[in-house]
Amino acid sequence: MRSIRYHDIASELRDRVSAGQFTAGRLLPSESDLSREFGVSRVTVRRALEVLRDEGLVSARQGFGWFVSSDPVSQTLGRLGTIEEQMQASGLEPSRRIIDFAFEKATKRVSKVLGSEQVLRVKRVNMAGNEPFAVVTVWCPFELGKHLSRHDVETSSFYNLLKIHLGGATQTIGADSATSEESQLLEIPVGSPILRCDRVTKDDSGKAVLVSHHVFPGHRTNFVVDLPSVPASIAPTGLRLVE
Repeated sequence: MRSIRYHDIASELRDRVSAGQFTAGRLLPSESDLSREFGVSRVTVRRALEVLRDEGLVSARQGFGWFVSSDPVSQTLGRLGTIEEQMQASGLEPSRRIIDFAFEKATKRVSKVLGSEQVLRVKRVNMAGNEPFAVVTVWCPFELGKHLSRHDVETSSFYNLLKIHLGGATQTIGADSATSEESQLLEIPVGSPILRCDRVTKDDSGKAVLVSHHVFPGHRTNFVVDLPSVPASIAPTGLRLVE
């Protein structure tokens, strides 16, 4: 009976994925939730999920649970670009959902970097299809952002909206775990592995014009950097270890 039962559960979950109830990268209900739904033990549920994993339909990762298999979006560190460009290159349809839009007094850290006491702060969720892909907060000096509206930043990137020539950016990437708010916005469990990216974008004169903070679910993205073969060099240009 047990072997028939777990195959039945696998078949039902397979049908739900095929019907689009669970899309690529989407987390499945937990083993406990599925156990209650089907009235079986977690061992039986796990066996059903393992069948789907063997088929390549689902994957599992520590801290996340089970999710529909998908190739993570690869974001290159070799050039300055937007999240939307990276998603489109991976065949995904990008969109944005604005959480906060406010002209306000800058924090000490942001003020020091941007050299501005007043800033435009925009917090958004970047979507890949219908799934949350990143939570992004951007700070822009008031003088550069004063002409922008909520609609502007919902439909276009700061890189396209600012009337300046960009010179490049410095980005710092680190691993962390999702807070309660981040878990709600990204639809992942609290404490799930995430990547935090802090970026300072500069104009062609070297002046900082944007500060941004990006949060990515660990199972949906990776960062790629080319390693040039340069004599006496152990790292690509700009890459350095943080002690």
